[in-house]
Amino acid sequence: MLGSRWVAPNGAKATETHILVTHYHWDHIQGIPFFAPLYDEKNHFHFYSFRSKYLGRDSLKQVFETQMAMPYFPVNMSAMNAKRKFQEVDGGDSFRIGKNKVTARWLNHPQGCLGFRIETAAGIVAYTTDNEPGNAKLEESLRELATGADIFINDAQFTPEQLTTTKKGWGHSSWKEGVRVAREVGATTLVLFHHDPDSADRAVDSILRKARDKFDSVFAASEGMVITLGAAGDRVQAHMPGTRTALRREAQFRARICGVTEGGKPFEEETVVRDLSLQGALISLQHLPRLQSELQVTMETPGPDGLQTMRLRGYVVRIDAGPEKGRSAVGVVFTD
Repeated sequence: MLGSRWVAPNGAKATETHILVTHYHWDHIQGIPFFAPLYDEKNHFHFYSFRSKYLGRDSLKQVFETQMAMPYFPVNMSAMNAKRKFQEVDGGDSFRIGKNKVTARWLNHPQGCLGFRIETAAGIVAYTTDNEPGNAKLEESLRELATGADIFINDAQFTPEQLTTTKKGWGHSSWKEGVRVAREVGATTLVLFHHDPDSADRAVDSILRKARDKFDSVFAASEGMVITLGAAGDRVQAHMPGTRTALRREAQFRARICGVTEGGKPFEEETVVRDLSLQGALISLQHLPRLQSELQVTMETPGPDGLQTMRLRGYVVRIDAGPEKGRSAVGVVFTD
């Protein structure tokens, strides 16, 4: 968790921090009560967001207080010992944090949402979460934020097809819209994020592949990704975890799988392991294993001295219909 790693490079805790809150939907605020640095009296936080027409004055403070009120949380906001300051900003406002200029613009999202453009001596970052195409005025605001950005972080939750059918009006965008805007405004690097919780890694990989066919520099945001803005004159760099620097390649390892079915019966099956990584694999099975049950995977892999046997243990985290009739695609996370 970010709160557990809240340590400055010199080993001392960061004492003054500025947090830009785009909007008040649960998926963007629910981590606040669990953010450990807010309970340390040495720290000082500045929060920025908009006045909601539904809440009125001090909207951001109200939201934080309400989500920690009884019966939703064991302690209220008074347990947070850090100094806290709440500042209202509006779409169209610009303000400074140190030497950095921050510009806020409205985005097209239910109940309101702000996007932010952060201009530093090293480069420009545009952060435009939760926006849906279709509103000309708000699309222009989006372009203003992203114009010439070194890093353009944009909502890509849904597919282009979903945006015109089942997910129209939900307030989100797609990889295709992000690419379109990035090309129009001359952004250097596009980062796709706000992935749909129902999108497995393979779905995100497919989205990334399509985006890279249309735009030179695209990443799919992933846990562990770090964007670094260096000193004046330095290039903006995006450091990606290894699992996201390249697309997966399908493996074709023959394997023997031992496990327990949904009915509790042990099984053993010869099959093929696909999409192998250090963390897990996708396995095609005739048997239907129980979710969260343990699987033993024995594979023969090529080595310098011929075929070698690799034995791994993991647990079942996902079961989908396989491409072949009568088989399931079983997602496994390895434990050793």
